[in-house]
Amino acid sequence: MSTSTPTSIQPLTPEQLASGASKCLALQKSGRETHSKRPFAALLLAPDNETVLMGSLSLSHVRHAECELARNAADNYAWDYLAKCTMVSTWEPCAMCAGTIYWAHIGRLVYLASEKALQKLTGSGNVENLTLDMPCRGVFAAGQTSVQILGPLTDEGWEQKVVDDAALYWGESA
Repeated sequence: MSTSTPTSIQPLTPEQLASGASKCLALQKSGRETHSKRPFAALLLAPDNETVLMGSLSLSHVRHAECELARNAADNYAWDYLAKCTMVSTWEPCAMCAGTIYWAHIGRLVYLASEKALQKLTGSGNVENLTLDMPCRGVFAAGQTSVQILGPLTDEGWEQKVVDDAALYWGESA
């Protein structure tokens, strides 16, 4: 049950949303192309909704991009500051990542593509990506503070762009 909301979080303009989404997708692409990482990326926007404070890639099956970013943010920024920040993620955070975002007290989450789109891309039983069918909204709804959520960004075409890029890693045709 959500009982409080982040204070002073600035609304995202369409231009800021597009810029953050573009930067996050570029990070995913660089992770895939340059670092041979699985296609998952997240970045943290400052309260001005423009400055990228930090970014992260998926490092392993348990060190997901969103978890790594949320942990690093919690180690480096004040609780009240993070409540005014936005995490942008290429994919909908899993339950583990959503919990870490919640505990880090990040005020807003923007995710470009849904967990359902990921499972459709990777298939059932894919040992590299055993998706957990638990929407992040359900995890956040169980908390005592709210996290603003935008996603998936289907109308803007971002979900398909993320799927198309990730398909290059998974060896699939999106």
